[in-house]
Amino acid sequence: MSNHTGQDRDDRIRRLTRRHVFTSWAAQGGIDPVPLAGGEGAWFWDHLGHRYLDFCSQLVNTNLGYQHPRLTQAIHEAADGLAMVAPAFTHEARAEAAARIAGLTPDGLDKVFFTTGGTEANEHALRMVRGHTGRHKVLSAYRSYHGGTAGSMALTGEPRRWGAEPGMPGVVHFWGPHLYRSEFHAQTPEQERERALEHLRHAVAAEGPTLIAGIILESVVGTNGVIVPPDGYLAGVREICDEHGILLIADEVMAGFGRCGEWFAHQRWGIEPDLIVFAKGVNSGYVPLGGVILSNAIAATWDEVPYTGGLTYSGHPLACATAVAAIDVMAQDGVVEHARRVGAEVLGPGLRELGTRHAGVGDVRGIGVMWAVEMVTDLQTKQPWPADRMKELHAACRAEGIWPLVVGNRVHMVPPCVITDDEAQQGVAALDRALAAVEDRTT
Repeated sequence: MSNHTGQDRDDRIRRLTRRHVFTSWAAQGGIDPVPLAGGEGAWFWDHLGHRYLDFCSQLVNTNLGYQHPRLTQAIHEAADGLAMVAPAFTHEARAEAAARIAGLTPDGLDKVFFTTGGTEANEHALRMVRGHTGRHKVLSAYRSYHGGTAGSMALTGEPRRWGAEPGMPGVVHFWGPHLYRSEFHAQTPEQERERALEHLRHAVAAEGPTLIAGIILESVVGTNGVIVPPDGYLAGVREICDEHGILLIADEVMAGFGRCGEWFAHQRWGIEPDLIVFAKGVNSGYVPLGGVILSNAIAATWDEVPYTGGLTYSGHPLACATAVAAIDVMAQDGVVEHARRVGAEVLGPGLRELGTRHAGVGDVRGIGVMWAVEMVTDLQTKQPWPADRMKELHAACRAEGIWPLVVGNRVHMVPPCVITDDEAQQGVAALDRALAAVEDRTT
């Protein structure tokens, strides 16, 4: 394709998008999304020939990268078979996907309810814990994002929920651990863990333990900062839940399927939730898919009475076939182990070393292929970099050939799980140069 043809196509897509597409989470008048033309592995490119090393994984979901041949083949083969099967029937791909997903969890978590994404999955997890316990309250953290529909938005703790309020009743928020910006004046991870758990105990007591159906947590907080819980925190939450008959929901939509170097991030700390919510990386987003893995005890609640929920595309054959292929690829190619090693040996050390060379880097944190570099104007006050400077930094990253995910005052470095060591090093070096460029212009 010539550059002229590419330019014409780029212009047309932008024009149609401005005229007809209403874009999520954006002021419509101030956006001009880049039309993408293709991708392969950890790279994508536009119609003008600009190539970018992907450090956003689109929305932290293309865990196996772009155009993986076994995933695209699975879609083709499924479409050649039966492209749509309603939930009242069953289908081989749906059954196989459920079996593979359940096989990644401990015994007793054997049932999978399929949705088309994470927000629907959280809606159903919410309905399930309420239906099973007969209680109505659910606790979730302030630094959290659980989705954009009514129930999942109420569960969300961060400011994006404000526009949807007043929301669904019965949701109570609490502060989770985050040592860099501790709400508990903690100085060590151990202090942060114990004080956060004590705070949660007080919240449970204040809300009435016999009224609380569930506590939902992102095993590793994603959009709100890549916050890795201190060792022992999730076990402490599990203990609180067990003490009061409260169900624990692990939101693994972003953290799951290799992202944090485990099949599910909570497995790093050896705890067992009652429900696991997943989406995104289950099939790298090639076809929309999410779901809830629920314990056999919870599932038995609806053995004799109908479950009051469902959706037309639950367990869609194309999506489930892609999930089967994705899980098989991850298992056979050691993708989970690869992501764990890249984080421990390449991304983590590289980003931490980078942080020592730039005065604006306040904190570097992460796990697996899920990292955040937090930018501050002052290391003591931790005042965040302003939005215009973060926008300039993102532009500088693109000029260096990488595309990270910029959220607030943070650069999230979240590449596909299949990124190579060399590519990870390229990304760190590109961010290093981008930071230097912005710093030179602001000093």
